[in-house]
Amino acid sequence: MELLSQFENILHVLTEFIILILEFMGVVIIAAASVRGFYNYINHSPETKRVLAKGLAVALEFKMGSEILRTVVVRQWEEIATVAGIILLRAALAFLIHWEMKEEDI
Repeated sequence: MELLSQFENILHVLTEFIILILEFMGVVIIAAASVRGFYNYINHSPETKRVLAKGLAVALEFKMGSEILRTVVVRQWEEIATVAGIILLRAALAFLIHWEMKEEDI
């Protein structure tokens, strides 16, 4: 029983660490796409919208991955409902970004 408890604690810590890394990667991608998009905007590049849309789409995928992984460590139904809501919102945003990219032929 003690070994199982230790394994559960290790899994919890490892999962939280991976969630943190995935969230950080999403933030870095958003920041990089924003800087590149701003640079393109200043230079009046037609690539501005495409760069921002693709960067946001990729960042949302990382952030959704972290939320899905977060379902491993939640313990209460209220937390599960919150995580599910966040996943649905991020999935809807990703769908809208992909749809806009397709409509604009980016």
